[in-house]
Amino acid sequence: MSANIFGQRFQILSFGESHGSGLGVVIDGCPSEIDFDSELLIKELARRRPGQKVNEVSVVSEREEADSPEVLSGVFEGKTLGTPIAILVRNKDARSTDYKEIKNTPRPGHADDTWKIKFGHTDHRGGGRSSGRETIARVMAGAVAQMIFKKSYPETRVLGLATQIGPVKLSLQEIDFVKNHNISTTDVDAYLSRCPDEQKNQEIQKLLLDAKQSGKSYGGEVLILIKNPPAGLGQPVFHKLKSDLAAAFMSVGATSGVELGGGKDAISAEGSEFHQQTSQAHYGGIRGGISTGETIQFRISFKPTATVLDVAKKGRHDPCIVPRAIPVLEAMAWSVLADHLLWQRGDRG
Repeated sequence: MSANIFGQRFQILSFGESHGSGLGVVIDGCPSEIDFDSELLIKELARRRPGQKVNEVSVVSEREEADSPEVLSGVFEGKTLGTPIAILVRNKDARSTDYKEIKNTPRPGHADDTWKIKFGHTDHRGGGRSSGRETIARVMAGAVAQMIFKKSYPETRVLGLATQIGPVKLSLQEIDFVKNHNISTTDVDAYLSRCPDEQKNQEIQKLLLDAKQSGKSYGGEVLILIKNPPAGLGQPVFHKLKSDLAAAFMSVGATSGVELGGGKDAISAEGSEFHQQTSQAHYGGIRGGISTGETIQFRISFKPTATVLDVAKKGRHDPCIVPRAIPVLEAMAWSVLADHLLWQRGDRG
């Protein structure tokens, strides 16, 4: 098993299993003299962790993990050293007995059987390494990538939000409002569903609370906006910025589709109209595989959570992965941006 490294210049190596001693990341390629923001790292992990609540209401897994990071190397006196940064989070609330039945009975929709076929010997507890808990590594790497941008391009922002969960979705007008206003991650996080509309949030909240009781699950769609990105990022032909971002998003568990800019809506468009629009938003901020400096826009689709019915009612599972996937997608976007920023600097000497 060797495909645990992501990136070309800003490389992240993810390690650990859901019910092992802990999970973590080794980051190679981070420049020296970057201010290490421990509060940012803790905040990003808190946005992803299970057990989180808004106004004492929760629609995610009840697994109670503090997800406190231990920085083992690469940082000294508050600054990065330019050497590998290793960060570890220890597991505290694993309940492995919940999974003893699946050791020899793979769960529908999960990776239990495919991992067994490929590797022979696997850790079945909580899905082992195929668990969504692996994304802790990605969030920690994304936080470090943000620190690089805080020094070089502090105006760059990555914003993720839910535009649809199950049958509840934002209208095009509501989505346009988000795109055109200065809405922050703090604003989005104030909503339990991370869908920044009070009425839709309440509908989703009721939908997911009912789903937790009945053992149902739902998929959804996430909008990722990268605002004020540096122009010129991207390495054609096989590392276009769009292809690396798409690969990053598709590597997140339960992702079922990725669209840039106009996406599949462009299929039915006529070219002389499509390419003569006053707005360039339908290109998604990337042309020729290179960032233009305009807002980069991706839509990411998620399938329903695979654990359903009696198994879901007895265990600790998310009825929809979308709210907790959003900080993971943001982190992957930051990691790709940092990778291409460092790559561009290398190209220019």
